[in-house]
Amino acid sequence: MSNPDAGGSSAVVSHYAATSLGTRIGDALHQTGLADNSDLINWKDLAPLDEFHVRGLAATEELAAGLHLAPGATVLDVGSGLGGPSRFLAATYRAHVTGIDLSPPFVEAATMLSERTGLSDRTTFRVADALDLPFDDSSFAYAWTQHVAMNIQDRARLYSEIFRVLEPGGQLAIYDVIGGNGEPLIFPVPWAREPAISFLLTSGAMRDVLSATGLDVVSWTDTTAIATEWIARQQDARSQAPSSPAIGLHLITPPDFPVMMANLGRNLVEGRARMLQAILKRPA
Repeated sequence: MSNPDAGGSSAVVSHYAATSLGTRIGDALHQTGLADNSDLINWKDLAPLDEFHVRGLAATEELAAGLHLAPGATVLDVGSGLGGPSRFLAATYRAHVTGIDLSPPFVEAATMLSERTGLSDRTTFRVADALDLPFDDSSFAYAWTQHVAMNIQDRARLYSEIFRVLEPGGQLAIYDVIGGNGEPLIFPVPWAREPAISFLLTSGAMRDVLSATGLDVVSWTDTTAIATEWIARQQDARSQAPSSPAIGLHLITPPDFPVMMANLGRNLVEGRARMLQAILKRPA
């Protein structure tokens, strides 16, 4: 959920900033014993940390299943954060994944974690802007975005850039928070402390923008109900836990992140926001 930016705004980059990120992750790995020997870390052990989106690894698995990825496929992960989904795709489908993110610390940490999991041969991370992708036309068979577009105002440019770098017949996987009933959001939420950097589109408006870029809808699924249940379970588990686990989102999120997640849950329950899982295709 370290999102690409709407044109390079420092406010968005600052929202996802995490002080001494590499050191904090390294210390946590040592605390759990994952960094105390020369053995490779199992990528699954990092899921509580690097699957930074609602429903975590389960949502990533569902989204990937809808793509029917061929072994060795090329994938662009837009807003790759710490690289969890990229490593999942590389490990599970033997995909070759290129992740982009605006945050240099996240890119550095993603690269380090891929090295520690033995997946650096199939994952590459670089600092880049989703609105100006540094790739040639038709470079990827698939594109992937999870909790990315909420901070991006110029959706037409975002999706046009993704369309451009997709091969003819290529597919785009989306898992995002979208607009709901028109009532204002309750802030702060995980992607924004204030409305100035939050740009949710309703389901209909999002379909219109995607269609205008030339992408065809393969599947379009509202996952609000299951997302709401997951957030509630997470809140219950947090309230009963005596302390935070060594590996978890607290390593990369601010102290008030539980409030942000609670507000997201309330926004979903009250219909102010919804959750979308979608697959789209560039015509062959």
